[in-house]
Amino acid sequence: MKQQKMHLLENRNSNGTASWGSYWEKGSVSDKAAFLCKNEKGESIQIQSHITAYWPDGSVKWAAHAGDSKKLGNTIEITALEVTDEHNDKTISKNDSIIVEQKEDGMFINAGTTSITISPEKDVLFKSFYAEDRLVAKEGKLILLLEERNLDGDVLVTRTVPYNGIIKETKVIENGPVRCVIQYKGTHQCRKSGVEKIPFSLFMEITKDSADINFTHTFFYDGDEKKDFLKGIGVTFDVPVEGENVNRHVKFATDHGTFHESLAMLLSWRPRVPMETYEAQIRGERLTLDPEKDAAALETALQIPIWGEYALVQDSASHFSIRKRISNPDCCFLDGLHGNKAKGAMAFGGTNGSFTIVKKDFWQKCPATLQVKALDKEIAQAAVWFYSPEAEAYDFRHYATEGYSQSYYEGFDEVGATPFGIANTSSFSITAGKNVIPSDDELAAFLDSVQKPAVYVADPSYYHELKAFGYWSLPKKETEAEKWLEEQMDQLIEFYKKEIDVRNWYGLFNYGDFMHTYDKTRHSWRYDMGGYAWQNTELVPTYWLWYSFLRSGREDIFTLAEAMSRHCSEVDTYHFGPLQGIGSRHNVRHWGCSCKEARIAMAGHHRFYYYLTGDYRLADLFDEIKDGDFATLNIDPLRFFFDKDKMVYPTHARSGPDWSSFCSNWMTRWERYNDKTYADYIKVGIEDLKKMPLQLISGSDFEYDPANKHLRYIGERATGGTHLQICMGAEQVWIELADLLEDEEWVKMLADFGHFYLLSHEEQLKLSNGLINDRTFTYPFMAGGIIAYGAAYYKDHELGRQLWNEMKGCLEREVGDSCFCSKDINNAGNQEVLHEVAGISTNVASQWCLNVICALEFIREDLW
Repeated sequence: MKQQKMHLLENRNSNGTASWGSYWEKGSVSDKAAFLCKNEKGESIQIQSHITAYWPDGSVKWAAHAGDSKKLGNTIEITALEVTDEHNDKTISKNDSIIVEQKEDGMFINAGTTSITISPEKDVLFKSFYAEDRLVAKEGKLILLLEERNLDGDVLVTRTVPYNGIIKETKVIENGPVRCVIQYKGTHQCRKSGVEKIPFSLFMEITKDSADINFTHTFFYDGDEKKDFLKGIGVTFDVPVEGENVNRHVKFATDHGTFHESLAMLLSWRPRVPMETYEAQIRGERLTLDPEKDAAALETALQIPIWGEYALVQDSASHFSIRKRISNPDCCFLDGLHGNKAKGAMAFGGTNGSFTIVKKDFWQKCPATLQVKALDKEIAQAAVWFYSPEAEAYDFRHYATEGYSQSYYEGFDEVGATPFGIANTSSFSITAGKNVIPSDDELAAFLDSVQKPAVYVADPSYYHELKAFGYWSLPKKETEAEKWLEEQMDQLIEFYKKEIDVRNWYGLFNYGDFMHTYDKTRHSWRYDMGGYAWQNTELVPTYWLWYSFLRSGREDIFTLAEAMSRHCSEVDTYHFGPLQGIGSRHNVRHWGCSCKEARIAMAGHHRFYYYLTGDYRLADLFDEIKDGDFATLNIDPLRFFFDKDKMVYPTHARSGPDWSSFCSNWMTRWERYNDKTYADYIKVGIEDLKKMPLQLISGSDFEYDPANKHLRYIGERATGGTHLQICMGAEQVWIELADLLEDEEWVKMLADFGHFYLLSHEEQLKLSNGLINDRTFTYPFMAGGIIAYGAAYYKDHELGRQLWNEMKGCLEREVGDSCFCSKDINNAGNQEVLHEVAGISTNVASQWCLNVICALEFIREDLW
């Protein structure tokens, strides 16, 4: 029996269903174990669990759990109990699972006080959603609007074409005593022509005895970028509404408080309605109007406009509007409110109760809309738009018709921009209430459970002790050197947190990413300069942020990393087509660079988020990219540097970042399914590297055959620089693999690589018998982690001190003598006072921090 203490992530409230992961020491928990949970009061709390990763010996490495966070509270203890014949169901308390029945008229899901009937009809998510015997919603549907453009002379003619979501697969992903998760897969079909475009995946999570339903929606772009402009995509629900219009309400969460109205507000010139009646109405109280005492109110209700349609439109990250009109398309909208950052919640209802919908990251992933129509009818239609139809249609085309490899740091001079195969994921939740409209506090609580869902984590020391995700350090400030290093890293986190807002790094296709390089002359990031624009996982800021979270437990860093993983795993990655399993290098457009490589899409970026939360969408992603090496047959990463006719193997792979990224994908597949086939893929390459003249130091360019996973030696050449062999997550992947494989020769190869990297070129030539020739080992601060690994392996304290001098000195060269301290500049960057780090680049920031975090674990004692 093993136990693990966990706590609610700071600044998260215990509200709603929590989903989180637990990490276990190798060999300590068998795959037959059951997981029990107690809260801080010692009460046993029902949770639902499944294994998400295995150790090589088959024991549990990671498990995912779900439970009611209100019952779980702030701290919990998870027990992994071995299930044997001696102690089975008598020891382990099990409540009845949610009932899932397949019937003639569809799939029926009985979740206690909530039930869902999933229709066999292909255009409907569910036929009915009941909460406590009330029909809350029916006919949930997926919707898509594509804009087509035609130029008639000098007249641009646009046409908005509607598509319906068509479900092609429905399956139960998970079911138990806490929740039932359904996945829908399908595409959108043009209502007029029947043409199918823009596939989707939708997860629906139904919780036992709760009216809350959570959705995770992903759409995949398979359109023609020159023709298919995204005008809107979302989900609608038909919601029955009962009662007089004076008892029908709508409410939106705004910057501060709420916007709340009734469809028929009892405020009039004549006849005058008693103010207390109007005030009670605005408080959301259900009105019972007496024909005699309330004659004025009843008369007024017949002589005022009835506002049947409302929309909250977040058209940018700094502006929203709330508009309304009567249920007549020939009438105009009225502006009810303008504001900055709407929180993404809409509620409406009548005498039969309320319906609430909340979209996660509403203003951050603008333009977005929450809308209700026909609120004055028997059936209202609620819509959540992930891309708002009120905005200009999204244009997927590239920004230029040629490449700028030299002037603008793009990959090659060819234009390789293509959005075909990218994706985008959004989350939202719905719930039902008993009153005509939820109170502001009730709306805020549900809103918070969606925007900041409960997540339970262990203390950083626990993850560190058991080497979760490899080797990284805990923060210490006991010496001046340690204080200086930690201060630099803290400054960078604070800088980027603020820079996201200052630079407006928001939008459906941008939120989560950072920019690459700064232009101190314009006081702006190089948003328009090819490879200097969006980062697209270049030099793994994902690892920097996730390790920063692991060592600190800070919720604000978790939120940064979560957004980056969600963005990079979808928008920067190809999920189907000839480029499936690889991604697009940094560029002005996220899919714009002609370099399409495995390093951008590798699983290593996002394993953290998956194992810490049990996210279902990422599970699908890992399946999509597991065989990404085959994409190199369609686009060789070194295609412009070698003569195809002289090659023996069909494509190329550098040991890093290409093969190292394949290893990341294979390692994730291996641990998730205990699939030893993928472990063998890794071993094939390692055995090939063992036979190279300089082992891991050799290369880093190799020929590669995806069919048999073999690397072929073609000499000592490192296209792009030797630093690329190690700085794209290779050292983290390889060092973690060293522990999993228990291959001492591989461990020594890693140490030898690190020990070799910082030697003088003369020493390198001597040790390699001149084989490396003029190949240089560039940017040693980007190899700091593996250099430290080598120093620790050989107990070479001189090398350790040399590395720390390099890590300190490189900042002056790369950033400036002020390092990461900001300077205040007045009236620059559209700020009254701009806090500028003039020499900043995300390459340097992420690699410096990441390598310091790792090096501290190996050679802290060698600090200056």
